[in-house]
Amino acid sequence: MQVAKAKGRLRGKQPKLSVAQQKHLIEVHTAGLHSSAELAELFNVARSTVYRTIQRQFQSGH
Repeated sequence: MQVAKAKGRLRGKQPKLSVAQQKHLIEVHTAGLHSSAELAELFNVARSTVYRTIQRQFQSGH
């Protein structure tokens, strides 16, 4: 793995949502117009992804 990292080829699981999509999800969530299940359907991800994105946002202090 160190060799792959040194060559810039280290890949993990890619995020389901781009940074822009994450920001949009947080904005919609903050507006309070949709439930987590509705957000998951809108962004075509699992509810756990919605919860995790929201949790990361509030842990980082934004």
